Amino acid sequence: MKNRKNSMKQIQKLKKKKAASKYQSLQRRLSNVSNMKPLPMNRGRLKWKYPALFLFSISFLILAVPTLVVLPFISSTEVLSQSIEHKQTPEQEEVLVDDSAVEVAVMRAQSEVVENVPLETYVMGVVASEMPIEFETEALKAQALAARTYIVNKMMYQTEEAASNVTDTIQDQVYNDDAELRAKWGKNYQKNMEKISEAVMATKGKIITYKDKPIDPQFFSTSNGYTENSEDYYVNEIPYLRSVPSPWDEDSPYYLDQEVFSLEQVEEALGIDLPAEKKLTIDVTRTESNRVDELNLAGNAFSGREVREKLQLRSSDFTIEQKNDYLIFTTKGNGHGVGMSQYGANGMAKEGKTYEDIVKYYYKDVEVSSLDDTVPALVMQ
Repeated sequence: MKNRKNSMKQIQKLKKKKAASKYQSLQRRLSNVSNMKPLPMNRGRLKWKYPALFLFSISFLILAVPTLVVLPFISSTEVLSQSIEHKQTPEQEEVLVDDSAVEVAVMRAQSEVVENVPLETYVMGVVASEMPIEFETEALKAQALAARTYIVNKMMYQTEEAASNVTDTIQDQVYNDDAELRAKWGKNYQKNMEKISEAVMATKGKIITYKDKPIDPQFFSTSNGYTENSEDYYVNEIPYLRSVPSPWDEDSPYYLDQEVFSLEQVEEALGIDLPAEKKLTIDVTRTESNRVDELNLAGNAFSGREVREKLQLRSSDFTIEQKNDYLIFTTKGNGHGVGMSQYGANGMAKEGKTYEDIVKYYYKDVEVSSLDDTVPALVMQ
């Protein structure tokens, strides 16, 4: 019992000793605080600055760290997704999606095989082949409208049974298919096809009409400054194919040309005999547009069209100069001159004219109409 009391006294002494030690330590801390230098003037802010920094740090760790951990995986996934999304298959590279109800039977001159081509695909192939890709988009739209109208007119009024609707040559409209255009344009194929597609799609399902019927939309490269009345080159007078000024054509590289023929070459081409070593008599009458109407060459009469076609001149607007045994033909323009001038259309487009402005200028008193409304029978075939 006595030993137990002694043990209790020892424990109490130890407790008192620890309490005294804590009290002395506290006294030393208080003494240090009292000896500290005064805080700067902004000490009021410092009272909350460190807790705020602490809270901000905790918030940053909670919000940002998971994001930083996940970000590399998200970024790589997004890049992969974008790569897959923009990588096109050959089928996806086709710019124009053609849902035409009408198909055109095209006789391919080289293979002598008839190909059935959806209407808008055919129009795209014609525009790409008939007009320079460098031309303004509005000019290309005008060409698309003319090309579509041409084939619709031909399909509507074909009377004879034929294996095809058109050929792919200048006999009708020049047409190249996708493979031929790829070979023609090479690395510029995609860019060029996008431009052609824009023009074709902007006029999709539209044709040029006169009195609610599709017109025969003649077109050519370059005028001599005027287009030609239909009856001055062909036979019939067509009310919408009237002569109009076309001053823009002077900028065409085909505006002027010169060909030199020997007298023997002229005799052979025209099927005539010309007097040797003699100055030839050359008499010319001209049309309203200043093209040759009739030529009398040493007593032999020809139409301007005959001379142009037999000598393969660019235009029927020509002059002739004799130099000894040679005849020099100087021409203005390129093509028959009837209807829409392509270089004229491009000139109008550069001045801000729309494709409707262009076609209504070169084809008189016409309208731009819907194919479905004008020739529903063709669409329903």
